[in-house]
Amino acid sequence: MAITTKQIKELRDATGAGMMDCKDALMNADGDFDKAVDFLREKGLAKAAKRAGREASEGVVELYSHGDGRIGVMVEVNCETDFVSRSESFRTFAHEIALQIAAATPLCVSEDQLTEDILARERNVARNRAMEEGKPENILDKIVDGRIEKFKDEVVLLRQAYIRDGAITVQDLLNETISTIGENIVIRRFTRWELGEHSQEDDEE
Repeated sequence: MAITTKQIKELRDATGAGMMDCKDALMNADGDFDKAVDFLREKGLAKAAKRAGREASEGVVELYSHGDGRIGVMVEVNCETDFVSRSESFRTFAHEIALQIAAATPLCVSEDQLTEDILARERNVARNRAMEEGKPENILDKIVDGRIEKFKDEVVLLRQAYIRDGAITVQDLLNETISTIGENIVIRRFTRWELGEHSQEDDEE
């Protein structure tokens, strides 16, 4: 089918992809806008994967305060060059990640940072809950595995649903930003404080 310039422009405005990429995506999707967005997202994932090995030693430490100072976030986001670190698109991404952390309270950036102690405790909670619900013994392990995956979706930053668009994850947002900016980007670490929250230091006093 014929793809119009208007369709291409709308897709470009929505995704930030290049004109030719948008045209190819629309042709591949037979003019279906949502399918074209998915096509570009998948293409972005491929580009992101190629850039993932590049060193990212520049960047910014983004600070964010919410609720009249009741919640504070500090997050380090890295990129490859100082030029990109000063760009509006990179700074906007870093700010969005700080907002995500403030709103969604993740425990860690990536799944491999979840400790065995945390996972063992959650598995125990999930198993006890399933038993209390009267679930059959032969499917307990499957239920526990499912609830652990859901737990990871809730507490791992990269697996969380993006607060502005629940149809994508923070990992998707990261991959799209890498594709758009053209450099490897790494969410290195973060700290989140909430006024009055209980801490390990309190336990040691």
